[in-house]
Amino acid sequence: MTVSIENFVKTIYNQSRLAVVDTRISTLARLLNITNAAATDMARKLATKKLINYTKYKPLTLTSTGNHLALNVIRKHRLWESFLYKTLNLSLHEIHKEAENLEHFTSDFLADKIEKYLGFPTTDPHGDPIPVLNKEVEIDHAQILLSDANAGFEYEISRLFSSEKDFFDFCSSNQISVGSTIWVEKQFNANKMTEIIINQNKILLNEDFTNIIYVKQLN
Repeated sequence: MTVSIENFVKTIYNQSRLAVVDTRISTLARLLNITNAAATDMARKLATKKLINYTKYKPLTLTSTGNHLALNVIRKHRLWESFLYKTLNLSLHEIHKEAENLEHFTSDFLADKIEKYLGFPTTDPHGDPIPVLNKEVEIDHAQILLSDANAGFEYEISRLFSSEKDFFDFCSSNQISVGSTIWVEKQFNANKMTEIIINQNKILLNEDFTNIIYVKQLN
């Protein structure tokens, strides 16, 4: 498969796993930095290859074959992120950027070797689950979005679902990382903002952040 095909199905898969599913042509075009017309052409092409289900003006979905392809690419991506983070100590944004390139040129044999070398990790440094070969990723129902967390409780950050440098720079400067403990001080529902306390510092986050930060409530 070509890089463009792999990126297209991977993006559909990732968008289908969000709290608010969005696999519209326009959204995919924006995320992949292509025109709507190019995204539509790709959708039609992949539909003929039985990788996606395409109906004009409808959100896209993956077939079982397309889902398998997407998971294979995502598995390699997250294994590379884990390897680069562990061996080269790259930042969370840097490992994503490099893995974007490496995922397309990695054989199943090499991916298996990396997985074994790392000790069969279940998540990458962002907290994203690493797919097991030929198996669907299981949803961790203990995880919720920070935007859905209840005020007055303590949580552990379990996942940072982003690829944006600015987001990870902000997280780094505020010591927000997977495994960090936070206190949810208040939910401003009308303004869609969340006030948290982390390391004795109060931070006010908008929904652009709280909808990509996953947490687990602590006892």
